Amino acid sequence: MTVTLADVAARAQVSPATVSRVLNGNYPVAASTRERVLRAVDELDYVLNGPASSLAAATSDLVGILVNDIADPFFGIMASAIQSEIGSTGPSLPGGGRAGGERLAVVCNTGGSPDRELTYLTLLQRQRAAAVILTGGAVENATHVAAVDTKLRKLAEAGTRVVLCGRPPAPEAVALTFDNRGGGRRLTEHLIGLGHRRMGYIAGPEERTTTRHRLEGHQDALAAHGIADDPRRTVHGRYDRRAGYEATLELLRRDPSLTAIVAANDTVALGACAALRDSGLRIPQDVSVAGFDDLPFSIDVVPSLTTVRLPLAEAGARAGRIAMSREDPPPGGIATVSGELMVRGSTAGPKA
Repeated sequence: MTVTLADVAARAQVSPATVSRVLNGNYPVAASTRERVLRAVDELDYVLNGPASSLAAATSDLVGILVNDIADPFFGIMASAIQSEIGSTGPSLPGGGRAGGERLAVVCNTGGSPDRELTYLTLLQRQRAAAVILTGGAVENATHVAAVDTKLRKLAEAGTRVVLCGRPPAPEAVALTFDNRGGGRRLTEHLIGLGHRRMGYIAGPEERTTTRHRLEGHQDALAAHGIADDPRRTVHGRYDRRAGYEATLELLRRDPSLTAIVAANDTVALGACAALRDSGLRIPQDVSVAGFDDLPFSIDVVPSLTTVRLPLAEAGARAGRIAMSREDPPPGGIATVSGELMVRGSTAGPKA
């Protein structure tokens, strides 16, 4: 028997209009209500048994690209590279879809919201997306991880190709993971090699895998060289310039003797540099600063920023080709993408 919108509404104990709002994402809905509706959708298999049930294994010409923040160059670079590959000419694909320029790429901006991520995955499932590519770090919450894994499994079962780019592996998906831990370790080892022992660290949001892995790399380097990891020298914040500015002022308040600051990404590092200048400190003569990602502006700031280069465009392009079946997935479905240490003018040895 065909499952209807009314059936989902009854299971979730909401009105059909509320179900429609959740699935279309066109009206604010309380997080608890949205979660209840999406759970009912999954339990009743509404997506698979709705009006398109006769197309059980077919896919559309739609490709979804999920990003946390399209205004962040980290995500913009990957999304642009993915979209370029999706729009290039390729052979016909299995499942009823068409190849090359006839694909429609839709960038889904989650704003870092786990609920929006699940909603977009549901909408892409309803639209029989040919492929879904998730970019960037994942939220470390057991309930959310389980919900995402369920969504990805249902997408794969319906014929959608699922690719993760810069994200930890997940069932039913090809994963191109960034070696954030290794990059974080090399960055801190560079500073230790210059003679720094009193380093502040500006980490990203605590719930993100990228944050944890980069911080663990920093901590690994400290431990390997016998340097105590003082928790007062780590501050968490958003991945933006303002957070870097505020965190740097807090680090200086806690320990004015810091000789280096490691930032979770290059945008945070810009805020750190501004805070140091406003505090009357020179870079790198008084305090060295290092970032992560090697975003386009990093080489043009003064002094140019020492950072870890992640091949964002290359990884995005590869993810796009795999999603379009124009490149074979890596062995085992998982490949680790390493970063490269870029030593520039923002780091030097500490003052004698």
